[in-house]
Amino acid sequence: MTYPTFNSGDVLTAAEMNAVGLWLVKTQTIGTGVATVAVTGAFSTDYDHYRVIIQADSIAAGGPYLTIQMGATVTGYYYAAPVANYATGTVTAVTTNNGASWNRLGPGTTTSMAGVYDILNPFKTENTFITGTYADASTGGSAGVGSGFLNNTTSYTAFTIGVTSSTMTGGTIRVYGYRN
Repeated sequence: MTYPTFNSGDVLTAAEMNAVGLWLVKTQTIGTGVATVAVTGAFSTDYDHYRVIIQADSIAAGGPYLTIQMGATVTGYYYAAPVANYATGTVTAVTTNNGASWNRLGPGTTTSMAGVYDILNPFKTENTFITGTYADASTGGSAGVGSGFLNNTTSYTAFTIGVTSSTMTGGTIRVYGYRN
C-alpha cells in the first residue's frame, strides 16, 4: 500500500486516516543535568504496541548506558544484544538477567545518545517485550540491536529512561502508538 499524502485544506476520509500506522502519543523533553526522565501517560488501551525514540543531546562524562524501567518495577528484566565497536569491529554480547531495568540499551558519549525501541504489550496484562537499535556518536563507539522481556504481567502506563552513570542534558523522548 502506498502511504497517504495530504495537502493543506484536504478533507480526509476515514479510510485515509485509518491508513496511518503510527500516532504520536507523547513528547517528553529531557531536562538539564538529569539522571532519569519519567514519561507518564505513555501507554493505554488505545494501542497494544509502541515505538519510543530517544535522543539525548549531551551526556556528561562517565561512559553511561541507557536504561528503561517500566513503572516502579525493579526486578525481572531480561535483555540481550550483540554490540559492535566501530573502530575495532569487535562484537561483545551484553545481557541483563533478572535486572532492575533494561540496561545497556546503548552507550552515550559527551556528544549524544540515540535509540529506537519498540515496546510490546506494556498496557496489557501480559509479558512486556522490548526490541531496539541504538548508535553511539563517537568514532570509537559502538552500535547494537537487542531484545528482551519483562518477566511479569503488570499493566504499565509509564516508564523511566535513565543512564547507568552520569547525567543527560537536552533532547526529546517521543512515544508513538502502532495502529492496531
